[in-house]
Amino acid sequence: MRRDPPAGSGAWAGLLPVDKPVGVTSHDVVDRARRSLGLRAIGHLGTLDPGASGLLVLAVGVATRCALVWQGGEKTYEGVARLGITTDSQDLHGRVLATHEVRAGETAIRAAAEALTGDLLQVPPMVSALKHRGRRLHEIARAGGTVERAPRPVRVEGWEWLGFEGPDAAFRVRCSGGTYVRTLVHDLGVSLGCGAALAALRRTRSAPFGIEQACTWEDLGGLGAVELLGRHGIPLDRALEVLPAVTLDAVAAEALGHGRGFAVAADSAPVGTGERSVVFRDASGRALALGGLRPGGFAGEALAAPRVVFPWALREGRAA
Repeated sequence: MRRDPPAGSGAWAGLLPVDKPVGVTSHDVVDRARRSLGLRAIGHLGTLDPGASGLLVLAVGVATRCALVWQGGEKTYEGVARLGITTDSQDLHGRVLATHEVRAGETAIRAAAEALTGDLLQVPPMVSALKHRGRRLHEIARAGGTVERAPRPVRVEGWEWLGFEGPDAAFRVRCSGGTYVRTLVHDLGVSLGCGAALAALRRTRSAPFGIEQACTWEDLGGLGAVELLGRHGIPLDRALEVLPAVTLDAVAAEALGHGRGFAVAADSAPVGTGERSVVFRDASGRALALGGLRPGGFAGEALAAPRVVFPWALREGRAA
């Protein structure tokens, strides 16, 4: 039977979902977690603006080296679009550029949202954390500048409209990682001819994780490490279950720990799908490394290509 490292110990690694409140930055959440857990190796898997609330997943310990595994999941947001206003930040925290009378009704709003569904090319907003020649776009914007931004492919799976009251339209949207909901709302306003800005936003899901698993801001600062991770932590072994696994016998696990090459059955997992597409586990199910498989070896075999070998898998004689 596999056993996870005890919650709260320095050896613990995995994910910690947090329900970020409005007015707190993503970096503030990381800092609070570092103080609570007594660890420096903590990072987040996707920024939430200070004005937004909801699910922010933290990677703890060596899970920070696996962040790409979980960053591409579909996101779900609940928000409010304020019609009739355009701002330089595409939300209500920016400078108002224009206001217009709102004549669009529910039917027009639903139709405009339908046109903003599927595969889209989205121009990132100037007020964002993306970099241009080493500077954050929001820094350039605050200095009064603007730069060309190349459109980026995103995907919107669907909109659900939750209510309409005055100039406000409440919605739920499912979209790919990297999608700016502020920009979706802005583009919705352009399509309607009256402008629109994001009035509120809450992330409820970052697949495969949901807000129901998250600890509160108060718990993050008030609970001890053992209780916090015991209640809300997702151990690395379980967090990596989103990937196909290759089970290693004792000989292969030994070779992995010493940094020697080894082969596995070609049908163990997909071959050639990326350098962080497979998790190598021991016979008990414990994750030993993250990597991929590439063609090679004898007939029916594939060559293992470990990319991240976890400290507990290393054998004596190999540097960590």
